[in-house]
Amino acid sequence: MIAWCNGSLVDPQAPAVSVLDHGFTVGDGVFEAIKVVDNKPFALTRHLTRLGKSARGLGLPEPDETSIRGAIDEVLEGQHIDWGRIRITFTAGISPLGSNRATTAPTLVVVATDAQPYPLVTKIVTVPWPRNERGAMAGLKTTAYAENVVALAYAAERGGSEAVFANIAGNLCEGTGANIFCVFDGQIVTPPLSCGCLAGISRELVVEWCDVEERDISMAEFAQADEVFLTSTTRDVQAVSHVDDRQLGDAPVTAKVADVWRTREPQDVDP
Repeated sequence: MIAWCNGSLVDPQAPAVSVLDHGFTVGDGVFEAIKVVDNKPFALTRHLTRLGKSARGLGLPEPDETSIRGAIDEVLEGQHIDWGRIRITFTAGISPLGSNRATTAPTLVVVATDAQPYPLVTKIVTVPWPRNERGAMAGLKTTAYAENVVALAYAAERGGSEAVFANIAGNLCEGTGANIFCVFDGQIVTPPLSCGCLAGISRELVVEWCDVEERDISMAEFAQADEVFLTSTTRDVQAVSHVDDRQLGDAPVTAKVADVWRTREPQDVDP
């Protein structure tokens, strides 16, 4: 693992961020996780665009894209990551020990590390807590992830690798770190961004590359889906074998989407 913080490379095991940083004290920050294949970040431009959108939504200064790209080059230089990820974290910087912000410079951290791909098939578990699609943080990729931590632990206790949220309206929303797609009678359907889900980069590419309908999916309808699959930066297209205790059958449409992904991804590192 190699880390960069506020302008220079740092020891990832040593102190680098102030204990007064607002990202640390109250989760006042945004982030991006970017897949690295053969030492090259995938879909970097789309990720940086979303980072800027999240920062603006949180009221943070605009991230300096040139600095971020330079930091990424520095953490990748001198090593070779066959498959891994980059994490960009951008916070409000040093602030009081409360919700109010100071006017100090933001904190920018970039870390690159090896990782292991997810298995091709997984089980998911629905959780009893809804996403608030009307909340101030809806659709933003913030560092305030405690809700996801609790939900993922709930899923893991029940044998799942991902937790599934409904929203306040009672419709399917998203996972803790993945978007959800369903197949009904051969048609791929995914919840619209208005449901409160994150605008996933992998989700965006699957919508562009495949025939996908975006519409609300009630939880009752979700329970009747013929196929379910997940998309995310580190999962790509991952088939779902079980939703809670319900075992799904063959997934021919999911297999076709996965094939499209495997064909299209190598064609352009920054689609």
